[in-house]
Amino acid sequence: MADGTISTATETREIALATPTGFLAFGFGSGLSPIAPGTAGTIAALPLGAMLVQLPFPVALGVVIASFFVGIHLCGVTGRRLGVHDHGGIVWDEFVGMWLVLVFVPFHCAWWLAAFALFRFFDVLKPWPIRWLDRHVSGGLGVMLDDLLAAIYALVVLAVAMWLL
Repeated sequence: MADGTISTATETREIALATPTGFLAFGFGSGLSPIAPGTAGTIAALPLGAMLVQLPFPVALGVVIASFFVGIHLCGVTGRRLGVHDHGGIVWDEFVGMWLVLVFVPFHCAWWLAAFALFRFFDVLKPWPIRWLDRHVSGGLGVMLDDLLAAIYALVVLAVAMWLL
């Protein structure tokens, strides 16, 4: 969309599936979900997260960090093509945010469920400064930053829970 207009559903689907950049930004197509694409993207991140946490911690964390920087590019390019700064279907940021939380919590259903719920809670609620960043930092960096902070908020709550338990 060179003129900066918002893409139609057909154009969005084409952008999401026709290029590697769009395909990754849309979380392998999970961001095309008509209902709660952010949640769909977070769910789609879990199987890759299960593989990621099998790596040694420093390697897994390195993959998450590299994925964050790759995401700045993916989300920026795809957002420009769509004509929307933070299109709801762009879910690479959810992938990376969820992965960040998962590499720090035990590989157990209860912890992963708590990680998922808390990450989605903070990503949707957007407490300060997440909402401010979401509104004032544009491009791929803005898309990635709000989910990074949502992941950090979730990690703080989970760290307290781990300490108490």
